[in-house]
Amino acid sequence: MRAPGYRTRVLVASLALVLFLVGVGIFLWLHGPNWSNLASSFDSVHWGWVGVALGLNLLSIVARAMAWKTVIDQAIEPPRPGYRAVISAFSVGLFANAVLPGRIGEVARVAVLTRRAGKRKGIWATLLGTVFAHRVFDLFPVLALIAFVFVTARLPGWAVTTVELFVAVGLALFVLALLVARRRGGSPLDGLGPVRRLIAMARQGLSVMHAPLAAAVAIAFQFAGWALQLLAVYTAMRAFGIHAPLAAAALVLLLLNVAILFPLWPGNVGLYQAAVAAPLLSYGVATTRGVAFGVGLQAIEASVGIGIGMIFLAREGLSYAILKEMPEAGQVDLKREPKRRRSHVKKKPSAGSSDET
Repeated sequence: MRAPGYRTRVLVASLALVLFLVGVGIFLWLHGPNWSNLASSFDSVHWGWVGVALGLNLLSIVARAMAWKTVIDQAIEPPRPGYRAVISAFSVGLFANAVLPGRIGEVARVAVLTRRAGKRKGIWATLLGTVFAHRVFDLFPVLALIAFVFVTARLPGWAVTTVELFVAVGLALFVLALLVARRRGGSPLDGLGPVRRLIAMARQGLSVMHAPLAAAVAIAFQFAGWALQLLAVYTAMRAFGIHAPLAAAALVLLLLNVAILFPLWPGNVGLYQAAVAAPLLSYGVATTRGVAFGVGLQAIEASVGIGIGMIFLAREGLSYAILKEMPEAGQVDLKREPKRRRSHVKKKPSAGSSDET
């Protein structure tokens, strides 16, 4: 049961979000690009390049899903989820991240695999740990992308501090993952506070940190995913008649990921386009064309993520309404996990009873 005042808090938060979006909309209308010329920017789109960008985005999703599969294989005992199951869960997560605020997609992909795992104890917490490890491995291709941008791109002065902060946060998360993974063994969860309990559970999903070869394979898949996404941005620029070098595409990809690191509303519409258009000013791309490209790029990425996400969502027998309830269901599952272990230890089955419930 939800605590008293829950609906009031949700209503206040929703009202604040609406007012914020209205304010942003008014600001963009008064100080944004030339809106009368924005639509004309789509008249000369080269749809062949759009098709290439769509294909590259799809391959990027597959590569990242394979990285997660590698992490999962090190974290849980057989039977392990197959490639189709992991790609399905990963795609549902992309769909949830695209249509819902926050990082609900990370919980959604865990929930999809948990449904397939049956009643395996601790599976939710373990898979949640694999999501953390999977995200941490993004640090290596991001550092390579940053190095490439600093050497080749025209990085605006205002972006330097933002990128440095982004790197600091990434390194801190990687160090945290290493420290958590170093504590081997499964200490009992009974009596632990909520924070320590979550850390103990997440440690089970960081087993890949103890397997250098598997970690290298996961990182290689992540590199492939980022490289394919970089090429997708580059080809999408060609589709909109922007003939800037690959370095400009790398700059857009980097600043775009920094800007949408924390989704404030579904799709971060508006912020996404600003993060795309701003760095292209250094390459002589007008704001109107940059915003139009931002709209097109988000449409390309969303059409792939939402498209295959909806397909796999239907394949898993889930609905949009269920996706919205998944974070709350995950919290309940984590809180009940220690109780399940205590009942398993203390309760002895009577004669003739079954061990399964």
